[in-house]
Amino acid sequence: MKQFFIFLVFLFFNSCQYFEKKIPSEKELLQKELKTINWKEVDEYPSLAECETIADEKQRQKCFFDIMAQLVQQKLDIDSLSILYPELDTIEVKVTVFPNAKMKFEPQFPKDSVAYDTIKVDSILHARLVDFPKVSPAIKRGIPVKTQFILPVIIKAKNEK
Repeated sequence: MKQFFIFLVFLFFNSCQYFEKKIPSEKELLQKELKTINWKEVDEYPSLAECETIADEKQRQKCFFDIMAQLVQQKLDIDSLSILYPELDTIEVKVTVFPNAKMKFEPQFPKDSVAYDTIKVDSILHARLVDFPKVSPAIKRGIPVKTQFILPVIIKAKNEK
């Protein structure tokens, strides 16, 4: 009986240690978790219906970028960019895919670029780059997120020498 009593006293004093431990608040846990997340990378890249059946993540990503480049190229092939700026063979377009699957296109020019009427090029892009197929936005931790990428687009006329 004496041993049992000593055991209970021992258990009582040692169990008090468990009550003294600080339990982290939800806010602390959230901040700790947010610090572990790499916000520069997504779990799933944006995608198009044609790419959805590809199991390999890298191949699906390549499919998306290839099709996007082709679509942008096709839409700009019928335009006058190559006539307005014959020396311009490639234009970089910043593509933003929003969580609601909407897209925004912005031409990217070199910092020292004064040879191009950026407003005119921008308006041509906005007029031509419409009616794209539905894009699934990128996913981060199960949530649709905004992504941006630069898409190099060749604008030289195909028959040009």
